Amino acid sequence: MKITRELKTGIVAVAIIALFIWGYNYLKGLNLFDAPSKTYFTEYKDVQGLNTSSIVSLNGVEVGKIIAVKFNKDAAKRGWLTVEFSVETDLEFSKNSIAKIYSTSLMGGKSLALVPSFEGEIAKPGDFLQGETEADVITSVSENLKPLFKKVESAVVSADSVLVGLNEIMDAKTRADLKSTIAQLNATMLNFNAISKSVNEMVATNKEKLGNTLTNAELMTSNFAKLSDTLANSNLGTTVKNLETTVNNLNSILANVESGEGTLGKLLKDEAMYNNLTSATKELDELLREMKLHPKRFVHFSLFGKKEKAYVPETKKE
Repeated sequence: MKITRELKTGIVAVAIIALFIWGYNYLKGLNLFDAPSKTYFTEYKDVQGLNTSSIVSLNGVEVGKIIAVKFNKDAAKRGWLTVEFSVETDLEFSKNSIAKIYSTSLMGGKSLALVPSFEGEIAKPGDFLQGETEADVITSVSENLKPLFKKVESAVVSADSVLVGLNEIMDAKTRADLKSTIAQLNATMLNFNAISKSVNEMVATNKEKLGNTLTNAELMTSNFAKLSDTLANSNLGTTVKNLETTVNNLNSILANVESGEGTLGKLLKDEAMYNNLTSATKELDELLREMKLHPKRFVHFSLFGKKEKAYVPETKKE
């Protein structure tokens, strides 16, 4: 059978159309030669660059592609984006599963990861799954650096305030006073250097004397150490014990005196003895005075044995 030119042209046209349809769907993420897939939906406020060439993964395995990204026509969700994606797997998951947008590289490529949940009602094709967005590395770093940026900004503002305050304080008079203070400080340092130099010269001049002084101090310390050893080796404990015994005996004697025992105690405590002793002392004093004034009354002396005349008391003349 001879194939006509028109038939060949029709076959080629049909092949081109079929290839075009396959290519168009492939670019949309659909492969006509793959096994039948299930389609699901999810919603986001911002898809962050997710497009129809992005893949869908489940537990790290590619299981589908993004079919379409369209704006939601619902007035209550104006500005939201509806994402349609396919899943080519027999694994069943519930409606509580999550469709999460994540970054595939540092360059900003986005893909959709299906985080399955097996609790609750099983999801059916055409169901809406909860959508989430995972922050990329740059966004995470930016979020973490925001507190640091705020602190740096606050520090810069504080530094600016300090500089403004310094500019207000450092007027012409303050600067002149500061210069004068620095000049006086320099003069003080020069004087200190001069004093230090003088001290060094004095030490150098009296180096021998200082050495002798230190030697004498060392000898004195050695003598004190020997004295300490001598005291330690002497019978100091016995001496202290004897001294303690003597003090105790003295305390006993004083206690007896205080209680009126013994002659000394009676003298101190017996008022009659004290009065008698005072009276005897007074009479003895009068006797001595009388012997001094009239010795003839008490002493008779005659060389030739002549009888002494009787003593006649002298009468006071009026």
